[in-house]
Order: sequence, then C-alpha cells, then structure tokens
Amino acid sequence: MITFTPLSGAARSARTIPLAYLLKVDDVQILLDCGSPDWCPERASSSAVKEEDLAESSFHWEQYCQALKEHAPNIDLVLLSHGDLAHSGLYPYAYAHWGLKAPAYTTLPVQAMGRIAATEDVEGIRDEEEVEDESTPSNDDSDIEGIQENENGEDQILSSASEGRVAKGKPRKYIATVQEVHDAFDSLNVLRYSQPCHLQGKCQGLTIIPFNAGHTLGGTIWKIRSPTAGTLLYAVDMNHMRERHLDGTVLMRSSSGGGAGVFESLLRPDLLITDADRANVTAARRKDRDAALLDCITSGLTSRNSVLMPCDASTRVLELLVLLDQHWSYSRLKYPICLLSRTGREMLTFVRSMMEWLGGTISKEDVGVEATDSKGGKGGKRKRADDDGDEDALGAFALRFKHLEFFNTPAALLQTYSSKDPKLILAVPATLSHGPSRALFAEFAETPDNVVLLTGRSEPGTLGRILFDKWNDSQRDDTKWDRGKIGNNVMMDGVLRVKINTKVPLQGAELDEYLQKERAAKEQETARKVAQARSQRILEADEDESESDTDSDSDEENEVERALGDDIMDTSEGRGGSINSFNETKPKRKGGKRKDVDGADWSGLGLDDEGLTKQILSYDIYLKGNVSKATSFFKSQDGQTHRFRMFPYIEKKRRVDEYGETIDVGMWLRKGKALEEDAESEEVKEARRRKAEEEAKPREPPSKFISTEVDVQLACRLLFVDLEGLHDGRAVKTIVREVNPRKMIVVHAPPAATDALVESCAAVRTMTRDVFSPTQGETIQIGQQTNSFSISIPDELLASIKMSRFEDNEIGHVTGRIASLASSTIPVLEPLSSAVASQSISHTAVMGRILGSRPRATLPQSTMIGELKLTALKSRLAAIGVQAELIGEGVLICGAAAKRGNSSDSLEDSVAVKKTARGRVELEGAVSDVYYTVRKEIYGLHALVAA
Repeated sequence: MITFTPLSGAARSARTIPLAYLLKVDDVQILLDCGSPDWCPERASSSAVKEEDLAESSFHWEQYCQALKEHAPNIDLVLLSHGDLAHSGLYPYAYAHWGLKAPAYTTLPVQAMGRIAATEDVEGIRDEEEVEDESTPSNDDSDIEGIQENENGEDQILSSASEGRVAKGKPRKYIATVQEVHDAFDSLNVLRYSQPCHLQGKCQGLTIIPFNAGHTLGGTIWKIRSPTAGTLLYAVDMNHMRERHLDGTVLMRSSSGGGAGVFESLLRPDLLITDADRANVTAARRKDRDAALLDCITSGLTSRNSVLMPCDASTRVLELLVLLDQHWSYSRLKYPICLLSRTGREMLTFVRSMMEWLGGTISKEDVGVEATDSKGGKGGKRKRADDDGDEDALGAFALRFKHLEFFNTPAALLQTYSSKDPKLILAVPATLSHGPSRALFAEFAETPDNVVLLTGRSEPGTLGRILFDKWNDSQRDDTKWDRGKIGNNVMMDGVLRVKINTKVPLQGAELDEYLQKERAAKEQETARKVAQARSQRILEADEDESESDTDSDSDEENEVERALGDDIMDTSEGRGGSINSFNETKPKRKGGKRKDVDGADWSGLGLDDEGLTKQILSYDIYLKGNVSKATSFFKSQDGQTHRFRMFPYIEKKRRVDEYGETIDVGMWLRKGKALEEDAESEEVKEARRRKAEEEAKPREPPSKFISTEVDVQLACRLLFVDLEGLHDGRAVKTIVREVNPRKMIVVHAPPAATDALVESCAAVRTMTRDVFSPTQGETIQIGQQTNSFSISIPDELLASIKMSRFEDNEIGHVTGRIASLASSTIPVLEPLSSAVASQSISHTAVMGRILGSRPRATLPQSTMIGELKLTALKSRLAAIGVQAELIGEGVLICGAAAKRGNSSDSLEDSVAVKKTARGRVELEGAVSDVYYTVRKEIYGLHALVAA
C-alpha cells in the first residue's frame, strides 16, 4: 500500500513553494525533497502587501515546519531532486535540529549547488537580522530587546550580533548556520544518472535510480522500485528543452525518426508523481525570449544606463552567464558584468569540476575553443586568478567568463564602479527579499531609465513577486507572460515602501556599554574557571592514599611542586593543608619548575573570612586530606589543634613490568596518537581544518541591526522575460500522455493549473482515471495492504518447476501442501502425493461423467505475466521482417496494411494489435502467417507460467 501526504507544495494551492512530500511505501517512509520558504516576506505595512496575505504566508510555512519537525525522526529515506532552496533549502536545519538523520541520496551537482544556495541564503539573512537559534533560549528580560526609533527615523534593534535575541511578535524563522549547512550536505550519498542503488536496512528491497530532469544542473527524476508496490516515478520541475548548458529531460527526447519518445525504462509506471505548476501556460519561443532579453540589456547599456537582474545563487544563474558571455563575445561589448554574490567564485569552481554533467552546446563549443587557444592558437586567453592552475583538467577549458567580475557586497561594487557607470549587475537573491539585490534596488529604482530585468516570478509575498505583478498587470491580455508572447517594458511610477535591514558597528555609548558587559562576562568566566581548577585540586587532595601510591614518580613530583608553588590557601576551608610563605626569598629549583614564592608580609596574625586566626608556619608544607579540621586529643590552650613543622617526603618507586623493564608510558601515548592521526578519515581532517580556519578568522566587531523604512520613488523601467527553464502546458500534457501511468498524483500546482492537467488526462481514452490531487496535509492511500510470507521449497519440488524469466525475476507455477515442521519456524511446501492427486482426478471424473461419454480430462492452464509495450513489439517485428505501424489510440497495424495503407486487398494478410486501458491485449485479423507470427512475438514479450 502507498500513502502520500504533501507537507508543502500541494495541488490546488496558491502557494506551491517549497516542495516536501511524505511517501510511505509499505512500512518505509520516504521524504521527497525538503525545501525552505522565503523567510523574509514583505511586511504588511507595505502598500503592495495585504495583511491577510502576510498572515497566510506565515501560517503556511509554520504549518509545514511543524509537520516536518514531527515526522523527521521517523523518516527512513530522503531523496532530493534539485539543488535550489525550493527543493533542499530546509534540509540542513532539519538534519541538525529535528533529527532528520535518515540516509539521503542525490546527485553530485545537486549536493554542490544545494550547499552553495543554502550557504548564500543563511549568510545573507544572518548578516541583516538576528536569528534565534533553537539551542539558544530567548531572554525576555533584556533591557536592550525590541525595536526603537532613533533620531534619524530608523527602526533599530538595539542588540549586538552575538547575543542572538529576537524581537517579539515576529514569526519563527528556521535558519541553519554555515557549519550546519556543510555538515548536512556532507552527509548526502551521491549517485550518477541511471545508477541503480539497492537499499539496505529497513529499506531493504527498494531500489532507487536517478534520471536527468533538466531545469538545473544535476536535476533528478527519481524512480523507486518496490517488490510490493511496483514502480514509482517522482518527476517535478522538468524541462524538455535543450539549453545552452543542459540537456532536456529523458522523459521527452527526440528519436531518430524525427518524433519524440520517452525513455523506455520510465514508461508505464504504477504511480507517477508530477507537478502541474505551468499546465495552463503557453511559453514563448526560446529564440524570441533570448532576443528580447539581449535587446533590453544592450539598449539599456548603450544609453549609458545600468541594468539590474536579480538571480539565484547556484542553479539558473548558469544559463544566464553562458548566454551573456556568448553575447558579449559576439557583440564585443566592453561593459562589465558584475555578479554580486558571496559564493559566486565557489559556485563556478564546482561547475568546472563537473563538466560531465553539463550538456547543451557549452560542453563541446567552449572546450574546443579553449583547447585551441591553449595550444598557442590565435586569441589565446590569459590565465585568470580563479583558474586554480589546473590546465590539464577538462573543466579548465570551459566556463571561463572573461567579462565577469565578482563582488561580495554592494559597497565593494560601488568602490569599483560609480553609480553613474553603465553596467550589468546580477545580484542575489532573485526574490529581492533580502541581500544585495534588495539593497541595490532601493537606490537603483530611483534613477530614471535604469532597467530592472526579471527572469522569474519569485515566491508570492516577496518583492520580486510584487514587481512581477506590477509588470504583468500593465500588459495587454494577449501579451501577458502565460500567453506565449513577449511583453513590453513598462515605466514604473509611484512610491513603494521597502524595509532595508543592515548591520552596523557599535559606536559611542553603545560600544562602551557592550565592552563593559563583555568584560564582566569574561571576568565571570575566568572566576568560574579558577573555581573549577581549585575544586579539582581539592578533589585530588582528598583522594585515598592507596590510590596515590599507584601514581608514577613524575606525577608525585609534579603534584608536590605544584602544591609548593601555589599561593596561600585559606586555612578556614579545611579541605587541604595550610600553605604559608614568609618574607624570605627562596632560590628557584633547577629546570625552572620552582618559582619564587609571593613575598607578601604575613608577620602577625590575620583573620580569614570566618574570623579564625591564621597561624604562621616556618616552612611551606602540604598536608593531604581533611587535616586542618580534624580533631585531636592534644589541644592547645585556645582549643585549636597543634600543627607541627614538617617537610614533605616522597617515596620514590620505580614502576617496572614483570620482566624488570621500565614502562615508558609517554612512548605508548605518542605512538597511540600517531596511529589515531593515521586512522582519521578525510572527512574528520576536513572538519578539523575548517574549524581551525574559523578560529583563525578575525573576530567580528560588535554591531547592531538597523531596520529602515525607505519610500522608493519608482522611475526605472521594468521587464519580465521567462528564463526559469521549465516545461509549459503543452509539454507536460504530452509527457504525461506518453508516460501513461497506471495511477497519477498531481502536486505543486495552483487550482487552475491542476484542473487543466486533470481535464487533459480525462480527454485521452487510454489514460488512467485514477488521478489524485491532494491538498496540503491531506493523506491519500493507493492500493491495498499486502502481506508477504517466507516459505521453504525442497529440492525435489524446486527441480520440477518450469521457470520463465520476466525482467529481473524468474517466475514459475507450483502446487503443493504447506506443512509445519517442529525443527523449523519456516513452513515447508511439500509436493502433493500421486495417490492424492489421482484420487482427486478420479473423483472429479466420476462426479462429472455422463453415461456413454469419455472420461473428462483437465486441460493445462497457463498464466501470462508482464505488460505489452507496442513500441517493443514494433521493434521485434521489424527485426524479423514484418512491417508494423502505430496509428494512435493504442493500435498497432502489422502486415501488408502497414505498407500499402488500409485497402481491401491488404487486409487479408494484416492484423491489428489493440491495447485497452484495463491492460488487456486484443489481436484482430484473418488467420494467416502474419497472425501466428505476431501472436508468437506477443507471447515472447511475456513470461508464460504453466500450471
């Protein structure tokens, strides 16, 4: 039985991002994707955002996070399909805080791109606002908590960056740290395309296979094979079109005959889980979209204006970079392309090391050009700083964007290029909800004739979606984004209120207050450590004498020397001996271990904290145990115990083994440490190196977070060009019809798109009628609960079975009797005795025999297992010389009619093979050689099990 529950990204929902689904196959719980929402939606105070929309957004992600937190410890398998935030952004936090420790699988590019996208996101948010960690309890009695308005009209959060407090009234944000991101993605298991992985443990019996989905580098379609549930296909966010750096999905590829076909191993699954987000969208031609994008950029730069393109940090930005680099090289443009991202260099380094995952045109053209230049041809490119010196690798000859420049912050960009210089800026994130793209937009949009160029719709509730809605509402009905036309750029006007979060260093009184608190905290920490060390010394002094005899000579000497070198201990504590010193200066011992004693003047009697008199002794002594408060028979006149002058005595012992050899403990410790270092894995060494680098980083100055409400006077131009790299409605309907699943679940789709895909499936006669579209949190069950049993077959019975091979299994028919043995817990299938079988046959013959008729004989029965694929039958018939042609609607014409058309003369030597929706196969035609040939080939495509 299959159970499916959308945690987020359900069908018939206005909010289709992020994607996370809980799939239960028998007793195995599988998490399909683990995306994160946009944590920084627009505030309700903005004129473009309604308060109910903000409340719905907060409720949506809070409901999703609580559901994921509840199910995370019980999940047995995690499958990630794409390396962007919508599919894998919340996995690091769930892995670190919610117990999502199940084995996780993905492809190598998804692991790398997901790590980069999550790192960029968490660093951008943590650099702008305080994030409450789940391990850090909130402090409600803080005197600096909250938001206040300063003299400049700015809302500032009066807190330092290190205290981790969050203003009240805000929804909880689940944002991991950078170290948690690295740890989570390091734990992923990577697979290659078409590589089957047979799972073990609780998932034993399941096989997962990744296939190319397009859209992103390493994007995956997951095929799950279960012995009880059959074949399941999880295919979301696909792209059937070939791009500059990627090939299209395997679910729809061009065949040699000029048509399109589906990868054979993905045909006719038992369950297909797919999205319908763009089922009612008609995409414009790729040529027109590219031309509109480049024309807008070129016209903006040549008119001495700048262009701002919000983009993501890892996945879709690659297609933009390749397109822009080719256009810059062809048009010989001199304007800079500025990538404003903290992880831009790291992202390109990863991509250059994964050239085998790339497709399209870049994997051939760029490699050939660079290889020619590296041999001394004309136009040889100079070595760039980010080439890493690896010129022999394949990735060293591709993706060398010579027109691209990297910047970490907007301030670094403005230091290099003035705001008046024309330039193309690619800034993250694409939603403009935080980070560099949002910081630049506030100033960028106020400059007349500057261009803001959107390439995606972004998530609802973000600034990117607000700008997209403004552009789309300004278009005519026939030029809107989903009508297959390229719209026009619009001149923006009006005022848009934008909240800008920044982190600034503390100054003046705030800095003094912070430093004073920091010093107080350090003093408390130092006092705590001193008290802890003192307690440790007291515990060592109270140890039993027998335990101290087992110590080595060096340990005893070090203990006494440490005792003699300590400062004066308080005699009123009574937990150790009295250590006093006098004004006499004592020489240092050889080796420097003995230090001069403090020369404080203790002549005369002093009082301790409890009012007891301190007695001065002539020598530094150390008395073990509870001596100072021990009672004695001999009393002094004032009732106190006498203390006698004594020198410490150490009984030197040589520790030898049973053979008289001295045991060198230090040698064994050094050798053990060396063995441990050699046995350390590369992951441990990498984690230790990363930790050392973090400790070596300079400490961040104390700072505070400031929130400023800015009224942006819009004066720029705005254009949207769809470069999301996803299929449109026509493609998804064709793919679903070609895959032809037995059952289908629709996810990740608004209500209109869900209805469009369901109606399209209902219009096809051969398509299944079992189409489900669950809402968020709704659980649907497919199939029935099946039970499997183990049984033992003896060799005698096993040798009599005639086996038939079907796919990867061998199937046979057997009849016997189940018997239980006392010596085994597994029942045994015993063969029926011949006497019992003959008695049963004779009894049946006598009861059913008619007077004067012959005895009735039972005919052998056969069972055909398998599913006929008309494409496979066509290939087999062509191999033996029988012409066959598909005419649609599940009908294959074989014989003469396939050659000469549907004439009356050709119908005699022709047959038609029909495949109905119920899985039945019908063979129609005259009795001829073609009929028997086709029937034989149909039998050959099935496993024949004889009874």
